Order: sequence, then C-alpha cells, then structure tokens
Amino acid sequence: MPTKKAAPAEPTFEQSLEELETIVRRMEDGDLSLDGSLDLFERGVTLARRCRERLDAAERRVEILVKGAGGTLEAVPFDDDDDSDDASI
Repeated sequence: MPTKKAAPAEPTFEQSLEELETIVRRMEDGDLSLDGSLDLFERGVTLARRCRERLDAAERRVEILVKGAGGTLEAVPFDDDDDSDDASI
C-alpha cells in the first residue's frame, strides 16, 4: 500500500518576505531574461499576496487600546468591518 507524503509546510511570513526581497533584488539587477523576469514577477505576486493575507489575519487578532470615558485604557477587539483594502494587491 503506497504511503501518503505529508504536504510540505507552508512557509512562514518571514520566509515568504525574505524570498520576496530576494526576487526584488534579482529583478533590480537586470541580468535576467524576459522569461526569467516574468517567472520571478509571478512568484513575487504570489508571495506578496500570501504576506498580505498573513498581515490581514494578524491585524484581525490585534486588540486596540481605547481610552474610556474616565481616561482609562480598555482593550477592545479589532473591528474588521473595513474590507476596502482587499483588492489592493
């Protein structure tokens, strides 16, 4: 009976960002062919979207400190009603 391979773990935010930075440096060097540049561009867009999704998820988990009527700070859940930036990347 064939064994199933475990799916590779998805890279962390930091790993994705590091790879994206490497892609940007390589493209800025200008030593790539058109096809090589397009391949790296496509990979960069994928990584940028993945990073944005991770940041959005982290933002939803953040609590915001709000000053109450008596001047005290209160922790309230982050209001995630603003979805206007979803199509920015």
